[in-house]
Amino acid sequence: MFNRRSFLANVGGGFAGLAATEMLLRDGLAAAGEQSSAALLGGLHHPAKARRVIQLFMTGGASPMDTFDYKPELDRLHGQKLGPEKKPEGFTAMPGAIMKSPFKFKQHGQSGRWVSSVFPEQAKEVDEMAFLMAMASKTNVHGPGTYMMNSGFLLPGFPCMGAWISYGLGSLTDDLPTFVVLPDAKGLPYNQRGPFTAGFLPAVHQGTVIQAGAPNPVPDLFANARYEFATGQADRDGFELLRRLNVSHADDHPFDSQLDARIRSYELAAKMQLSAPEAFDLGQETAATRNAYGVEEKTTEDFGRRCLLARRLVERGTRFVQVWSGPQGATGNWDNHGSIPKELPPIAASVDRPIAALIRDLRSRGLFEDTLLIWTTEFGRTPFAQGGEGRDHNGGSFVTWLAGAGVKAGTSYGRSDDWGYQAVEGKTYCYDFHATVLHLLGVDHKRLTFRQNGIDRRLTDVHGHVVNEILA
Repeated sequence: MFNRRSFLANVGGGFAGLAATEMLLRDGLAAAGEQSSAALLGGLHHPAKARRVIQLFMTGGASPMDTFDYKPELDRLHGQKLGPEKKPEGFTAMPGAIMKSPFKFKQHGQSGRWVSSVFPEQAKEVDEMAFLMAMASKTNVHGPGTYMMNSGFLLPGFPCMGAWISYGLGSLTDDLPTFVVLPDAKGLPYNQRGPFTAGFLPAVHQGTVIQAGAPNPVPDLFANARYEFATGQADRDGFELLRRLNVSHADDHPFDSQLDARIRSYELAAKMQLSAPEAFDLGQETAATRNAYGVEEKTTEDFGRRCLLARRLVERGTRFVQVWSGPQGATGNWDNHGSIPKELPPIAASVDRPIAALIRDLRSRGLFEDTLLIWTTEFGRTPFAQGGEGRDHNGGSFVTWLAGAGVKAGTSYGRSDDWGYQAVEGKTYCYDFHATVLHLLGVDHKRLTFRQNGIDRRLTDVHGHVVNEILA
């Protein structure tokens, strides 16, 4: 009435299914990727400084001249109409007059890094960071820009950085997914799940989306209580039937060397039923730790919970965790068209304290020795006003910072012009950013390839160089 394939496909669900494919891939059963990934699964191209990554992504285009890129020339030119006379492609409106930042900047730390008043807590940690001050994008449209910063391409269908890292390096643990995504509770970012896709890589490498604020962050990990037949004894009966089917299959295919991997995949699923609830239980953290992340306060509760969860996941062996701030859309994110003074401070306040707490927590636990922390966005904003006191999209210049393993703390690379409009020195594209992250993980970005439609595809396409100036 049913064959072994259909039974295996239905006996496990949710996290168990993901666990199965992960184990099958690592044992060479994902035929689409086994040849090109085999060498990397067995070793790195060069000694790695980092083993795992936490990426913090600010959805909407965080304004550089109102956060980390101090431009005193904007004060002098405030109110003057010096922008383009025609609406540039991708702008949502005609550029207005030059607009100064409504926020005060101060220098912080031994590095003397200028930081806006919207980030008072991160400002205390600038000596841990290395800044890319002249990031640039090939677009100033959210969808393509978000794809580009995640996959290196403007169009959908390409694997994101987390998927490439999962494909190239594999898992650090048998108990949790390799690549976890923690989206904003208000919704998914631009392109929905597109920025976490595995593209043409085996599907096991796509990000596992966890709704951290939901009563059950991992759906279907355990049977619903209304299914009374789904008991522990039923599980044992199912596993016994599976064992007999495996024995029968082994008898029929004595030279099938991959059968052990299939069996272990279900053992992994069973392990995850134990490991996942513990990993997501923030109640195990001290009150002081939860308070540091702002988990108990309305403004910081959501992002703080997810930053703390990110730390718990990398601590337990998850290799890549992505934490998103803001959903797609016109409100509740970093897309501040209407009013920089009114819209930027609330979103900045929601992340500032949790990010600073994450830095201090990683440092105090010794995790910075092999964990890379990244803060970025899809593009910047214009030095020209929009609608009075907002700012429009700008792919010409924006800021990214890195901290932790292998990073030269308290440094910066590149410079934008005096208005913060265009990168003028050390222009850095996503290709260079991705090449640098892979380098810290011990991977040569030119050698991490996957054959697709007759082309050896790379995360960095045919571009990219490692930004050695920010590396220790």
